[in-house]
Amino acid sequence: MAAKLALEGRGSTGGEAGLGFVDDTEGFDLSTDAGEMTAGVPPRVEAGTKAALLDLVDGAVGAGWSAARACSVLELDGRRCRRWQHRRGAGRLEDNTAGGTAVHAITPAERRAIVELFERWGDIDGGYRKLAHRGSYENLVWVSPSTLYRVLAAQGLVLPARPQRTPAPARPLPDWIEWRRHQIWIYDITHFPRAARVAYAILDVVTRKWLATHLTAEETATQVEVVFTQALDTEGLWPAVEARQAQRARRGDDSDEEPILLAMSDNGPQMRAGTTREFLALCCIAARFGRPGTPTDQAWIETLFGHVKTEWPHLEKITDPNTLRAELDIARHDYNTRRLHASLGYVTPDDEHQGRAERIRQARRDGLTQARLTQARLTRLTQARLTRLTQARLTQARLTRLTRLTQARLTRLTQARLTRIAYHRNNKPNQP
Repeated sequence: MAAKLALEGRGSTGGEAGLGFVDDTEGFDLSTDAGEMTAGVPPRVEAGTKAALLDLVDGAVGAGWSAARACSVLELDGRRCRRWQHRRGAGRLEDNTAGGTAVHAITPAERRAIVELFERWGDIDGGYRKLAHRGSYENLVWVSPSTLYRVLAAQGLVLPARPQRTPAPARPLPDWIEWRRHQIWIYDITHFPRAARVAYAILDVVTRKWLATHLTAEETATQVEVVFTQALDTEGLWPAVEARQAQRARRGDDSDEEPILLAMSDNGPQMRAGTTREFLALCCIAARFGRPGTPTDQAWIETLFGHVKTEWPHLEKITDPNTLRAELDIARHDYNTRRLHASLGYVTPDDEHQGRAERIRQARRDGLTQARLTQARLTRLTQARLTRLTQARLTQARLTRLTRLTQARLTRLTQARLTRIAYHRNNKPNQP
C-alpha cells in the first residue's frame, strides 16, 4: 500500500488537520520507511519493522494526524500499536520465544535427580526405559523414558552401548555326512493358538521333503519320540536301525560306529531332554543343536513353517484339532508333490527325494536350448522368406515398368506409321 498522507487545511479559520493524497514533495509518505505492505501487518514481525511502523505513526501524529487514522491507513491494530509503544519504552520490541513453559514441566530438583540416577544406575540398567523405571523403583524421580532421555541429552550424557555378544563360530558338519537324502534331518515345533495345539515337523535338509508331522497339545520329549518314529517308519529306515543295533550288540562297543543320520534342532527343553538323547542314540541318530542366539542355524525348518502359514493361511483359523490334523496332512502332501521349490531348481521336494530332480532340471535345460535353436531356425527361415518376397516384389515392379514402357513405345511407333501413311496419301502426285 503506497499510502500518502498529507495535511490540508479545512478552511481559512483553521480547525483540525485534514486527510488528503498529494504529491511526495508536499505531503507525508507513510510507505517511505515501512515498505509496501499489501495485506496488512503480519501476526509476527521483527523488531526493526515494529520500530519503522511506530516511527511512521509518530511522524503522522506530529504532522497533525490522529493515531487511530494513521494506524487505519497502515492496517495496524490500534491496541497493538499502543502495546508496541509501551514495549519500545521498555526496550523490549523483540518477540518472546514462542511456546512458553509447560505447566507440568519438570523442576530443577528433578533434573538433578535424573543426572544422579544416570551416574548411579546407568552402567547397570543400560537402557533409558529401564532407567526411568529405576527412578520410581528407588523413589528418586518419577519421569517418562522420553523425558529422561531429553534431560540427559541436554546435559550431553549418553548411556554406554553394551558390547554385542561374540557369536560362536559355526561348526562344520561331521566327516561322515554325505550330501544326500536321509543324512541330515531337522525338526522343530510351531504353534496354532486357535486350536490350542502345537505341531512337530521333521524336514530333510538335503531334499527339503516334509517327512512327518505330529499335532499335539504337549511339548515334551515323548512327542519328539513319536514324530521320529513316524518319520523312520514312513521313510523305511527301521530295518537300517535294527541292523545297526544288532551289529552294536554283537560287537559290544559302539565308540567307532557312525550314526545313520544327523538330527538338527534348536535348544528347546524337549530337544535337550535326556530322554530325547537316549532315544536318538538308541536309533543310531546323532543330535546336533544350533548355536544360542543364532536362529539361522534352523533356517530350513523355520522357512518351512513360514511357507506353510503363508501359503495355507486358513490353518491358523481352524479351531478343531481333528480338522487341523487333516488339513496339515493335505498341506504336507501338496508341499512335497505339487509345490515347486526355488532352492531345488524349481522341482518338488518329492522329485528331489526320489532322484528325479536332476533329470527334470536337465530336461528343462535341454528344452530351453532346443527352443532357442528352433526359434533361431524359424527366424532365419522367416528372414529368407521375407527376402524372397521382397525380391519377387522388386522383380514384379520392374516387369510392370518395362511392360508400360514397351506399350508406350509401341503406341508411339503405331502413331508414327499412321501419320506417315496419311501424309503420303495426301501428297500423292496426280497421274496424266
